[in-house]
Amino acid sequence: MGVMLACCKEEKMEVRKRSHSQVSKSHVEENHSKARANLSVKAGAFSIGAFAASNRGQLEDFYEVETKVIGEGSYGSVQKCMYKDTGQWRAVKTINKKLVKNPEQFKEEMTIMKLLDHPNIVRLHETFDDERNVYLVLEICNGGELFDRIVADGKFTEKAAAFCVQQMLRAVNYMHLNCIMHRDLKPENWLLAETEAIEKTSLKLIDFGLSKRFAPGEFALTKAGTPYYVAPEVLSGRYNELSDVWSIGVIMYILLSGSPPFAGKDTTEVLEAVRRAELTFDQKEWKAISQEAQNMLKVLLTKDPRARVSADAALKEEWLTKQHTASQDLVQASQVVVQNLKSFAVMNKLKKAALNVIATQLTDDAIKDLKELFMAMDDNNDGTLSVGELREGLEKAGVAVPADLAAMMERIDTDGSGVIDYSEFMAATLDKREWVAEDACWRAFKTFDQDGSGSIDKEELMKLLGGSTVVNDMQIKYTAKEVDAIMKEVDLNGDGKIDFEEFMAMMRKMPKDRKAIIGIGLGSPSKPKP
Repeated sequence: MGVMLACCKEEKMEVRKRSHSQVSKSHVEENHSKARANLSVKAGAFSIGAFAASNRGQLEDFYEVETKVIGEGSYGSVQKCMYKDTGQWRAVKTINKKLVKNPEQFKEEMTIMKLLDHPNIVRLHETFDDERNVYLVLEICNGGELFDRIVADGKFTEKAAAFCVQQMLRAVNYMHLNCIMHRDLKPENWLLAETEAIEKTSLKLIDFGLSKRFAPGEFALTKAGTPYYVAPEVLSGRYNELSDVWSIGVIMYILLSGSPPFAGKDTTEVLEAVRRAELTFDQKEWKAISQEAQNMLKVLLTKDPRARVSADAALKEEWLTKQHTASQDLVQASQVVVQNLKSFAVMNKLKKAALNVIATQLTDDAIKDLKELFMAMDDNNDGTLSVGELREGLEKAGVAVPADLAAMMERIDTDGSGVIDYSEFMAATLDKREWVAEDACWRAFKTFDQDGSGSIDKEELMKLLGGSTVVNDMQIKYTAKEVDAIMKEVDLNGDGKIDFEEFMAMMRKMPKDRKAIIGIGLGSPSKPKP
């Protein structure tokens, strides 16, 4: 088993062609209208990407980096690092600039990572760079690579495999609906959040070095991927996002049987087997595998991409749906969650931003129940919650639904996308005990105090609320008005700056004038997803 899988662990391939696109019908076309375009953020709003700071100074000024390498790739290495101010552990990926063949693609990788917000995608906290290297500070995943767990366990039970495949499809469906294809899905690029049993931890997708944004119906022409996991159409040089679905099919086959579906003595033979795409279940291992699992593999590993199932449709396959019923997780919804949502809706934007930062820095274990609740409510598996999904989830849990749910949701939707994203939901439903802790507030405060002066000034608030990116004069004036209102509320000594003591006072009190705070909103909120 270990020998067979060791040969599957190969470096990615990438052969570039002159870029142009051809348009034909795509699975994304029919779903694209449901998702926000290219993960855009509305003027005057903010997203988690705004908090992934760049160039704040030298990495060593902020982090103590361990010498032990916990991961290596073609571009560099990964080590554990501790944030000096809080003692929080993260991972730092060091990338040698000389090894970056395509600087524009590398820049695109970081842009994509800053935008993605999903429980099964690793989070980028911040970046640094010096003369030699670029440093990506990432959410730490203590469980290591899925590949290593496969080698250690030999093969997975169907329940464990389904648990993994469902998470993979959810992450990829979220990316596809937002017009991003990964193009290098393999077990090495899925990390386990913790060292626990596979069914008790989360998978996190990493390495967006070959990821590509696309328009619905557009074909990619660059041959990119890893031999065992690459789709046949990629080898032909004309493919779309469904090549990712093929790769998940290959991983699923390996999880269940312990060997790849398309193998060979060398890379040439492997690629030839991929081109033929002759899927078989002849090995003795398959006698113990259910027909539903084999049926799902057939739709994932369909050679013709036009007939291949999408990630969205694959999530509805019988093999997955019978393994787990999302409604069982809805029992975690309670009136407390609704009250937290209401409280978040009437907070000022600085406090909302602080809660977003705190939520993104908590461990998976700390927010386990809220994460499961979010996934259970996300009925269409697009990685966001609509008004309808939120209402239906609360009703199924037997919780009273607020009469003004749609209006409340507009104020929770801090990036103005028309839906509640994962981090927005986490921020809005956090237990108050999590976010009034001084160390949690200090992390948020340090994120906003970008010049390290020990206080947050008007310029930093403008930047936080999108004032540096909006081009409409009216919106700039509106954002400035918001900043003035926040300063008036939070700057208790009137010196034009918010120090940590004032910041903590804001975090610990609830707004007294509900109507006044609601007036400090997004201007004209996007129409929510029905």
